[in-house]
Amino acid sequence: MDPKEQWLLVDDDQTFVQVLIRSLARQGIEATAAHDHASALTAVSAPDIQRCVLDLNLAGESGLQLLPELLARKPTLDVLVLTGYGSIATAVEAMRRGAVNYLCKPVTVQQLIRGFDPLEAAPDLRPEPPSVEEMAWEHIQRVLNEHDGNISATARALNMHRRTLQRKLQKHSRWR
Repeated sequence: MDPKEQWLLVDDDQTFVQVLIRSLARQGIEATAAHDHASALTAVSAPDIQRCVLDLNLAGESGLQLLPELLARKPTLDVLVLTGYGSIATAVEAMRRGAVNYLCKPVTVQQLIRGFDPLEAAPDLRPEPPSVEEMAWEHIQRVLNEHDGNISATARALNMHRRTLQRKLQKHSRWR
């Protein structure tokens, strides 16, 4: 591991990020935190940032929307998408948008480190099927991505009121 290597951790769960920063430090990896879209785009410009752990849900915003923007700013960046609610559809979409891997929480630091070399590590598959709520959330995220994050267009496509969709997105961000 290059001692000057720096990771960017993009997750709205500040407690999780602080624990992860300390755990990575014990492995000799320095990490910087960003908790939202704007701060992630600013932080990725640091010259030593080579790897990024990107949460799929950023307080109602989609990490999948942020992924291509991060790669546009730093094309050599390795991005690993991390989520509490994984699905095949979002995994495929993350890889299509440029992620090197996609892991489901909870993960260990060793799983994260190995996750940046997916061809050398065995896939980290979820042991149990997703719940109905998780599947609904993934469907909402997929439709939201198809409409480039536009809540009104997504609500129309889902045949639901815009405010109902906003409440679902806000409620889900509190579940985590």
